[in-house]
Amino acid sequence: MHQFNFSLEKTDHRTDARAGIVYTPHGAIETPVFMPVGTQGTVKALSPAELVECSAKIVLGNTYHLHLRPGDELIRDAGGLHKFASWGGALLTDSGGYQVFSLRDISKITDDGVEFRSHIDGSLHFFSPERVMEIEHNLGADIIMAFDECPPGKADAAHVAGAVERSLRWAARCAEAHARLSLHFGFPQALFGIVQGGTSEVLRQRCAAELVAMDLPGYAIGGLAVGEDIAATYRVAGFTASLLPQEKPRYLMGVGTPVDILEGIERGIDMFDCVLPTRNARNGSAFTHGGKVNIRNACHTRDFDHPLDSLCGCMTCRNFSRAYLRHLYMAGEILALRLLTLHNVHFYLELVRSARVQIISGDFARWKEAMVDSLLKKNEAAETGSDAATPPEIPGVNR
Repeated sequence: MHQFNFSLEKTDHRTDARAGIVYTPHGAIETPVFMPVGTQGTVKALSPAELVECSAKIVLGNTYHLHLRPGDELIRDAGGLHKFASWGGALLTDSGGYQVFSLRDISKITDDGVEFRSHIDGSLHFFSPERVMEIEHNLGADIIMAFDECPPGKADAAHVAGAVERSLRWAARCAEAHARLSLHFGFPQALFGIVQGGTSEVLRQRCAAELVAMDLPGYAIGGLAVGEDIAATYRVAGFTASLLPQEKPRYLMGVGTPVDILEGIERGIDMFDCVLPTRNARNGSAFTHGGKVNIRNACHTRDFDHPLDSLCGCMTCRNFSRAYLRHLYMAGEILALRLLTLHNVHFYLELVRSARVQIISGDFARWKEAMVDSLLKKNEAAETGSDAATPPEIPGVNR
């Protein structure tokens, strides 16, 4: 069984894109990697076997939600989240910081921690750095996140600066508690720090420097995609990544669309997560090489000949027409949500795998430019179905 480690294999010669391998107690993970979000111990609508079919190697769980329901002690007593959810791959648990700070109307923040009321039953709870470490040890993920304060995108400078100070103090307390606590399941857990600082490069630089001095196994970039414009997201993500050690993994939290992920890869990010693949699927929206497809649109009613994406090899695209998928969705059939989710998760995972191939081959920049153009353009063919017959020209994809 592997200990936690990161091996950097290749850096693109024209961009900061990287290909590497994260070694965890539950397997090796090739990067760049997308982590499907399993907030409550499950990726919505998919079974563990379907995630394996999509070649998922790591799934994200959420400390806040799992603490409230079914309870982290119950999961510990069940043998940890891997066993409880029958998931043999790696796991990462978020600290719950984003969730508790999003409940500002029903929470109280102090230097000790955050007191908040459950969104489920109104019961009172308290998260401190030490308590969050206890919860994450009970869950038993391979990678655990430090408790931090995530200010909203429109927060003023004083608020953001205060959040950085608090996050740094809490990160040190997390590291101390993590070192002191018992490991319940016989394998080590890697604690990642989270760089905050809003859109301020000065604050990001200070936060990154102090976290790097703690010599943690990996680092995340937090506090983005929370209301700032997308250009600022890209700028800050790239700047912050440049401050982090080359020999350790970099994780951009909660971002984003397929284009966002490609832009993050170009800027040197290794790990990503986002709810968009699963959430969009539940709303009838599919990501494809030719742009997004809204399966609810009437133009798909009699499209018997085309899958969602002619360049996709997922089970959905191998077996079902757009007409059938639209029928399922409009009829309210659960299978529609499952098939669309399976496709979207597969699409994201295949996107980062393709990026890795292109980084290693030395052709990432050209491939990425063509892929972004295809994903962003207003592709009417993607809505009519004719894209299946004439797919967009993307180097390394069309064959």
